[in-house]
Amino acid sequence: MEKIKKYFKNLTDTQITQFEALDALYRDWNEKINVISRKDIDNLYEHHILHSLAIAKIIEFTPGSKILDVGTGGGFPGIPLAIMFPECQFLLVDRTGKKIRVAEDIANQIGLKNVSLRQCGVEEEKGLFDFVVSRAAMPMNELFRISRKNVAKQQQNALPNGIIALKGGDLTAEAAPFKNIQVTYELSEFFEEEFFETKKALFVPVTNRNK
Repeated sequence: MEKIKKYFKNLTDTQITQFEALDALYRDWNEKINVISRKDIDNLYEHHILHSLAIAKIIEFTPGSKILDVGTGGGFPGIPLAIMFPECQFLLVDRTGKKIRVAEDIANQIGLKNVSLRQCGVEEEKGLFDFVVSRAAMPMNELFRISRKNVAKQQQNALPNGIIALKGGDLTAEAAPFKNIQVTYELSEFFEEEFFETKKALFVPVTNRNK
């Protein structure tokens, strides 16, 4: 939790309480089903929560923004972002029912009012959002292909509407189809921990002609 406070110094008391509650909740669920690698649960705040919050270093969502989290698993990056941006609306989708149940329970337990969840693939989701976010759920070309329909035309943020995916390793090949429009962020520019040395975020704006 201290690492969250280290990089985000203006948290409200409510946000601090919500972030602090995540440790016990994820540990409890992890005893029942393997939400997070059991050897990695002790790194929850750095490897999962802070990693998710890299998106908050890239963009400060305008209040009223709508964000779709594709392949959320146990709630990453959606739940940490929903805590960080309480005036935005988040829809978390995943095909795996047990993972959606985990994310739903944790969101309810910490009192998040700005999170909805749905068990489905993004192909089935028809809503429009300012941004699609994802954490290593699938290659960007596939994510772009199946979720670009969900990116709204109307703009209200500093970044153009689009897709932000948290990734690791060499993204040269993955970014190549979008080379003229994509932006790759090195997470080591935001966080000094060794874990982030190979972590990146790939942003691809989406120009849609939807209504």
